[in-house]
Amino acid sequence: MAAPKFKSQKDSFHAELKKRINDYFQEEGISTTGNSKLYIKAIILTVSLLLVYIHLVFFTPPAWLGILECALLGTLTAGIGFNVVHDGSHGSFSKIKKLNEMAGLCLNVLGANEFMWNTKHNVIHHAYTNIDGIDDDLDAGPFLRLCETQKLRKIHRYQHFYFWAAYSMLFFFWVFFSDYQKYFTKKVGAMPLKKMKASDHVTFWAFKVSHIIFFAVLPIITVGFLPWLIGFLVYGVVVGFVMSIVFQLAHTVRETHFPVAEVATNKMEDEWAIHQLKTTANFATNNKLVTWFSGGLNFQVEHHLFPKISHIHYPALSKIVAQACADFGIPYHNIPGMRMAVVSHVSHLKQLSRA
Repeated sequence: MAAPKFKSQKDSFHAELKKRINDYFQEEGISTTGNSKLYIKAIILTVSLLLVYIHLVFFTPPAWLGILECALLGTLTAGIGFNVVHDGSHGSFSKIKKLNEMAGLCLNVLGANEFMWNTKHNVIHHAYTNIDGIDDDLDAGPFLRLCETQKLRKIHRYQHFYFWAAYSMLFFFWVFFSDYQKYFTKKVGAMPLKKMKASDHVTFWAFKVSHIIFFAVLPIITVGFLPWLIGFLVYGVVVGFVMSIVFQLAHTVRETHFPVAEVATNKMEDEWAIHQLKTTANFATNNKLVTWFSGGLNFQVEHHLFPKISHIHYPALSKIVAQACADFGIPYHNIPGMRMAVVSHVSHLKQLSRA
């Protein structure tokens, strides 16, 4: 499937929005990248993960505490993914390129592959959000139907009940299947993967092996196979569910759209920025804990419009974006609470389970 093209116009909404955002940073005299708040958060999350890992592997806590710590380890892994890896991969973690690369590299340490992620997320998802057949994030088949253009199967009748189980498998699917599928097919869904350099191949295999050593071999040696298996399953389920629900609440809810290109021209109806606003939703933006832990991904609208700006700035930018949308009569999706966003997502799944 060929990638569609977006509408272009001289006096675009995107140009005006970029001007207002640039004016904000100039007036405030601040950088668009991360600041001390982000670096402190990154240190807290990273050190916490290391301490929990060391305690689990080398100090063998009682079973009940070990299970809790495995769940905590999974939560911290997701937190590092949201706050450190995500900003790093977008080049917004720091002004220093090497720090961005190191932040992005954390994804490899945690089991996934940054090269595959950058193509899937930065290149495809951000450019072609919610376009079925292009945006790989919508490909959850055959278990889930996420938009109307996807085939309705009998199993989907119950997807609004079992979706949590599917989301819980994300980590295992991503780390042990999806990365390898992309690597060997040289595709992300229907889109070709950028040619990998020799160093990319070495990085892929070196970190995949390292992950197995540190998250499987070493724990099995220190605590035994069955305790490791139970702990790793708890860990992976938590990582998968937490990451899935945060990303799904931003794009697959009742409020968002799933545009289709015109058949004759393969062009989208809107310019790129308006497309992002129609296909993306914010949620729980007044909840400081959600904002802190999710790396500002609850301000998904601002992230999609300005992915190279650190999430630290999204609360301030959201006021500018919301006002610009009001001025131009463009929808700005903002679901007030976390619970309301989950209800909207489940409602979306339920609607798609029937027609």
